[in-house]
Amino acid sequence: MSVFAYSKMVFLALLILAVPALATADELSDAVHQLQLEWAVANYKTADADKEAVFKALVDKASALTGKYADRPEPRIWEAIIRAGYAGAMGGVSSMFNAMPQMEKGRDLLLEAEKINPMAMNGSIYTTLGSFYYMVPGGFIGYGDDDKALAYLKKAVTVAPDDMDANYFMGDYWLEKKKYKKALPWFEHMLSLPDVADRPVYSVGRKAAAAKKLAKVKKKLHIK
Repeated sequence: MSVFAYSKMVFLALLILAVPALATADELSDAVHQLQLEWAVANYKTADADKEAVFKALVDKASALTGKYADRPEPRIWEAIIRAGYAGAMGGVSSMFNAMPQMEKGRDLLLEAEKINPMAMNGSIYTTLGSFYYMVPGGFIGYGDDDKALAYLKKAVTVAPDDMDANYFMGDYWLEKKKYKKALPWFEHMLSLPDVADRPVYSVGRKAAAAKKLAKVKKKLHIK
């Protein structure tokens, strides 16, 4: 057998071996994108009375994807985001008791994803961890920590300065702290960004939320 023929055989063998890996990557990308779309509908298009049930089903779907792709960070990121939505949708007097395990599981998933690849999905791990740490109560109730929140959010906007969520949550962090001048530019920049391709429901919903918060900030600063 000639060297050329042998090299061709090796190339074809490697190509055949690569096909399943490429298919798996495409399948994962499609599945994560579907979770993103369903999360947006659950978050922005679903009646409040129905959200808890919709998010519960979506948690189960996301958890199954995480189990299927145990070595990948993307399913963990989106399972964490969906669990936060589920926690927020819980109602009744026991909502805090039921919601906290979801937020704890979400944090753990994000920390696992960070170990796999901290730069995955355009710094979404940093954005989401930052939001978790300032939204969750601290003390004896939860793991909330403003210092950790700000550290993660700063990493997020450094990695992805033009990411809608990175800007939104940095603005929201300062709004929660009543630091309106610091919140203002983050919301303004976020609203100037183009919509995210292939995620129209998310883009419209997040920008609408940011516009309401920007209006609140401007009112506090007496800006028309």
